[in-house]
Amino acid sequence: MNVFGFAGWSGSGKTTLVERLIPEFTARGLRVSVIKHAHHGFDLDKPGKDSWRHREAGATQVLMLSNDRWVLMHELRGAPEPTLEEQLHLLEPCDLVLIEGYKAAAVPKIEIHRPSHGKPPLWPENPHVVAVASDAELDCPLPRLPLNEPAVIAGFILDYLDAQ
Repeated sequence: MNVFGFAGWSGSGKTTLVERLIPEFTARGLRVSVIKHAHHGFDLDKPGKDSWRHREAGATQVLMLSNDRWVLMHELRGAPEPTLEEQLHLLEPCDLVLIEGYKAAAVPKIEIHRPSHGKPPLWPENPHVVAVASDAELDCPLPRLPLNEPAVIAGFILDYLDAQ
């Protein structure tokens, strides 16, 4: 599986860009999966629902399924967070895995940088950033991609992966 990441400060537009890139890749016949790393807790379940009650009762895993989808929820219960490599092994084979977050992971990534947010760029300190997507002109030695043109960014990613 090809793996490509996106890094940037909170609110920079990582999720929006990934959301806009997925149709670009699927239109080219690629099967795409996404790993999103959250620095804060999250819950897909709702208090009071059967699956929530099972987890609250102490189940380590709860698998829910219907004729439309299935989801496996796994409670860490104090165990360490799985590594990115371990998470990649959980995915079914696909053509491309997009990683949102994991700034320090050793995968090629595009930094989403908006100078108007007042945050410093990540690329000077992160050797895994191979390009910067922005909505402004930047003084940067890396390729700069137009943040609002997902087709251009998708082309860059596929060209980059083909060259590796």
